[in-house]
Amino acid sequence: MSIEARQETLGFQAEIRQLLDLMIHSLYSNKEIFLRELISNASDAADKLRFEALKDDSLYENDTDLAIRVEFDEKQKTITVMDNGIGMSREEVIDNLGTIAKSGTRQFFNALTGDQNKDVHLIGQFGVGFYSSFIVARKVEVTTRRAGLSRGEGVRWISTGESDYTIETVDRPKRGTRVVLCLRDGMDEFLNSYRLRGIIRKYSDHISLPILMIREGKDEKGDETVNSATALWARNKKDISEEEYHEFYKHVAHDFEDPLTYLHSKVEGKLEYTSLLFIPSHAQFDLWDREQRHGIKLYVRRVFIMDDAEQLIPAWLRFVRGVVDSDDLPLNISREILQNNRTIDSIRAGCTKKVLGLLQDMADRDAEKYAGFWNEFGRVLKEGVIEAKDDKEEIARLFRFASTHDDSDKQAVSLMNYMERMQQGQKAIYYLTAENFVTARNSPHLEVFRKKGIEVLLLTDPIDEWVTAHLHEFDGKPLQSVTRGELDLGDLEDQDQEDQAENTNQGQDGLTERIRQSLGDKVKEVRTTNRLTTSPACLVSDEHDMGRHLEKILKATGQSIPAVKPILEINPEHPIVMRLKDETDDGRFAEWARILFDQALLSEGGQLEDPAGFVHRLNALFLDLAGSKNTQDGT
Repeated sequence: MSIEARQETLGFQAEIRQLLDLMIHSLYSNKEIFLRELISNASDAADKLRFEALKDDSLYENDTDLAIRVEFDEKQKTITVMDNGIGMSREEVIDNLGTIAKSGTRQFFNALTGDQNKDVHLIGQFGVGFYSSFIVARKVEVTTRRAGLSRGEGVRWISTGESDYTIETVDRPKRGTRVVLCLRDGMDEFLNSYRLRGIIRKYSDHISLPILMIREGKDEKGDETVNSATALWARNKKDISEEEYHEFYKHVAHDFEDPLTYLHSKVEGKLEYTSLLFIPSHAQFDLWDREQRHGIKLYVRRVFIMDDAEQLIPAWLRFVRGVVDSDDLPLNISREILQNNRTIDSIRAGCTKKVLGLLQDMADRDAEKYAGFWNEFGRVLKEGVIEAKDDKEEIARLFRFASTHDDSDKQAVSLMNYMERMQQGQKAIYYLTAENFVTARNSPHLEVFRKKGIEVLLLTDPIDEWVTAHLHEFDGKPLQSVTRGELDLGDLEDQDQEDQAENTNQGQDGLTERIRQSLGDKVKEVRTTNRLTTSPACLVSDEHDMGRHLEKILKATGQSIPAVKPILEINPEHPIVMRLKDETDDGRFAEWARILFDQALLSEGGQLEDPAGFVHRLNALFLDLAGSKNTQDGT
């Protein structure tokens, strides 16, 4: 097909139509952000041109003065945003404006709640700001040409934001992009120089390119730069307002909400770089996709190099957004070079330390604010003790857990809080992992700890199993699971209780062996315990075996895990166990032993292999007890 004949009408991707409808209705109360988004896109286009021109300066086409221009026409009721950045080819126009070519599309739509207030920030995170044009425009026309292509390979894209769009090849002498918005009825408020300038200064003053508008005044001619046109991070912190920081964050993070907190620092000496890093208020919809963007833009001496430079921040801090500007890296650096670069390694270590310090300062100064952070990002931060070799303890100081201290599901207890409350003679930090808080709080493994007033951390995130496998101690105190190995409270064990337990356990070998034979290969061992006070039995893992909760998690992911036999621990003082000891009927004894095992499994949130069999045995037991009572009553 010849260039002149390449005109066609194409349908929007289904997700685009859904997104347009969602955006128009969700963001209508904040209509002015359309200009911020278009200017942000224009700024990105200029950054990309600078980067590509490092290898081929002919892309500048003898025009190196990059700028963004905003115009309006009261008679035609149009607003125009133009840039002389990289521009787009025909294929790029279709990919960028007609489809959503992102691996996170499904996560995005799954994350939508239907609540407009909650969904607003997701729209921004998804990076589809161009479509905000349709909040104010009944029709949008985009004319563009990619740098390096001939003037005859320009492209015009037109749509009313409904079911389809038209695209045609046009003659365009200049590279870059021109977006014309034909405003809807009732949008005349934006056909005003003062209004547009106010929006630009409010949202886009930080843009490093000059944003130009026609100079006001009858006798005035030429253009006027509306914004500061200086890279925000390069300015003195004292000269930057909180509002400017917030608007810059929204630009780099594609977010509609203010950040939770931020840090702006400049490192000088042998290594020189500036970092401006932000902690978002809410988790990104694709936060759990470790292959997704990390949100750090890399600049070298104010020249944009790349988006989402994952080498600048570890994966367990992937929620961080911002920019890093280095004076020491070469302008032609690539992602491959980044992977083996000492300067990058030093910047990464420095940024990591600063973010951890920022979070610790927040935790110390504003517990409520930090609780909000932990609720959004705590599970990701926990990955740090698994991946980081040198910062484990510093990362662990930031962890928050529920515990038996107040029996609340609120994750507010730090490891330092726990250690401050440790009893005299306590040698370990005790914890319990479970599928959910209710199961953890009601676990029979906690009985002796509650009796003695020993605090136990309640860990209910799936990742906690891996955390405890890598975090063996904190501040010199070992972390010890209350569901693994034999319980040894050391100096916390009462001598009277030890003597009582020893006396009670004498002669129990026959009972434990008889139970073990009844249960067969279901258990590795049966033994008496002092960890129970009100329950008759519980299941524990051997010291070196995989924990039962971890085994359950791995099986749920489809992994083939060799079966690990649990250890059944019985409470020799419990009436059921004492009754079982006196049972002479082998068949009835076996049924009681199986019930004992099944209820221990249920109490830790496990699933029965044969629920119907359990119910049958339980009913038979009830009938047996009822029969015994009737006999005693003489009926």
